[in-house]
Amino acid sequence: MKIGIFDPYLDDLGGGEKYMMTIAEYLSQKHSVDVFWGNEKDLKMLEERFPLKLDKVKLVGNIFTAETPFTKRLNRSRKYDLIIILSDGSLPFLLSKKTLVHFQQPFPNLKPTVSNFLKKLKINTFFCNSKYTKSFVDKEFGINSYVLYPPVNDKSKRVDKENIILNVGRLRVRDVTTNTDGRNRAVGDYKKQGILLDTFIQMVNKGLREWRLVLAVSVNLKEQDLLLSLKKRAEGYPVEFLVNKTNDELWDIYSRAKIYWHASGFGEDLQKHPEYAEHFGISTVEAMYAGAVPVVINAGGQREIVEDGVNGFLWNSTDELKAETLKLIKNEKLLESLSGKTLISAKKFTIDNFHKGVDNLILA
Repeated sequence: MKIGIFDPYLDDLGGGEKYMMTIAEYLSQKHSVDVFWGNEKDLKMLEERFPLKLDKVKLVGNIFTAETPFTKRLNRSRKYDLIIILSDGSLPFLLSKKTLVHFQQPFPNLKPTVSNFLKKLKINTFFCNSKYTKSFVDKEFGINSYVLYPPVNDKSKRVDKENIILNVGRLRVRDVTTNTDGRNRAVGDYKKQGILLDTFIQMVNKGLREWRLVLAVSVNLKEQDLLLSLKKRAEGYPVEFLVNKTNDELWDIYSRAKIYWHASGFGEDLQKHPEYAEHFGISTVEAMYAGAVPVVINAGGQREIVEDGVNGFLWNSTDELKAETLKLIKNEKLLESLSGKTLISAKKFTIDNFHKGVDNLILA
């Protein structure tokens, strides 16, 4: 089967790109897979950042650029048995035998158009990364999408646990521009590392001892100022910043951490901007594989991963975040009990389950 894959944000090196290229990696084992992109360096960077093997994937010209004539795009698409696209909020019109469209995040308040109605007729299957994303996408586009959760390759290590509270995520500055393309844009840090830092500082000021906060962040040049401001706020406190670490290095800190924090979506109007919450929460699953107990915000896809009081805790306010964290710190038996349950829960998101889901999609 000849398959084409397109991700409009391939140079973003985020979770959505890992998701799409994991599909490409898997399908390339049995099929001819082309990725519509113009820069081979971006593909190499994805292989370095994530555990991906894309040597069997062929990079071809990007037919989805604004400069590509519509007729040329149609003619090129006709050569494919299947094309899989990550949507940026728009829908494609292609002549491939089958077309699959993936949504990695909610796209609220899109106006229904005749164009989209007609394009839907040529799309065989829509699929999302979580029930959270699905709940908004289905409503906006009038569809019934399939949920295919992102996979996690368990690379946790057998090392001694330390008194570490961990958060892993991109340090992303959001512009004050209008959110016209579905990307996350607003004032401040998207992953809310600043909220977590301030909460930890307050806990230390209230007497917390012998614990440290580790913020593992990936940082681009435009985020350097935000990183420096966070580091300045953390001066004098047991806070460590791990910057742009490899996948193996991240698994090392996951394996040593006892508690995992996450706050994406805190303080946001998630009815108006549901895209500001974590669409799934893959770092939470990775932490759970390593036995770190999640204490994460009760929003977005986190609620599909963490069952409150069973394999971690969900919180709605920073006061609750502090209380649930202290509950674990003060009760070692509870911490160990929940840690043992995290791995069982995380196994729902194996690479094998992901591959089975991909097979179901292309055969549907």
